[in-house]
Amino acid sequence: MVCVKINAMMYQMKFVLQKTVKLTTYLSFFLLLACGEKAAIELENQTTKSEVKQNAITILALGDSLTEGLGVAKDQNYPALLEQKLKQKGHKNIKVVNSGLSGETSSGLKARIDWVLQTSPDITILTIGANDAMRGLPTDLMEQNIAEIIEKLQASGSKVILGGMQIYDNLGKKYVTEFNAIYTRLAAQYEVPLMPFFLDGVAGDSKLNQADGIHPTTEGYAVIVEQNILPKLLPLLEATAKAQK
Repeated sequence: MVCVKINAMMYQMKFVLQKTVKLTTYLSFFLLLACGEKAAIELENQTTKSEVKQNAITILALGDSLTEGLGVAKDQNYPALLEQKLKQKGHKNIKVVNSGLSGETSSGLKARIDWVLQTSPDITILTIGANDAMRGLPTDLMEQNIAEIIEKLQASGSKVILGGMQIYDNLGKKYVTEFNAIYTRLAAQYEVPLMPFFLDGVAGDSKLNQADGIHPTTEGYAVIVEQNILPKLLPLLEATAKAQK
C-alpha cells in the first residue's frame, strides 16, 4: 500500500515537472520573440535616424548685409527664401543657415570663419567684398582674404559657390578692373561655380531695391534666388545627395 502511494506521488511529480518544463519553454520562446521584435524595432529606428542624418544637407549663406537681409523680415531674406524654394522642389531635409553680417568685410569674415564652420556646411554660398570696395580697401588684401576663406571651407568638406560683386566706376578705372577680376580668378583657381554678379537682374531696378538703392526688397531676393543662385546650386545639391547615398 505504501509503495502504491509512493508511485502515485512520483507520477504526479513527474507530470508537474513536465508541465513546468513545457511552460518554461513556452515562456522562453515568447520572451525571445518579444525581445527580438523589440530589437528589430530599435534597429529600424536607429537605421531611420541614421538615414535622416545622412540625407540632411546644410547650406551656409555666408556674407554681409546682402546675405543677412538688411531691411527685410527674417523670413524674407535670400537664405530664408532659398530654403522655402528648395523645400517646394522636394528637398525636405534642407537647412539654410544665414550667416550674413551687416558691414562685414573680407577681413572680418576671415576672422570669424572658424566659428562659422561649426555649422558643418555641405555647401556654402560665399558673397563678400562689397564693403571692401565701399571703403576703398586694397584689392590684393581682399583677394587674399577670400582665398583663405575658400580654402578653409573646402578643407572642412564644404562645396563653395562664389558670388561675385560689381562696383561703380567712381572708385577709379584701375580699382574697378582689379576688383572685378578677383572673383573670376578665384573661381578658376579653386574650381568653384561662380555667380558673376550676385545682384544681376536686381541692381539698378528701383522696383526690386529698397530706398537706399543697394539692398534688395523681398521681390528682389526672390529674383536672386530663382535666376542667380538656383542654377548654380541645384547641380551641387544633386551631387551632394548622391554622395550621401
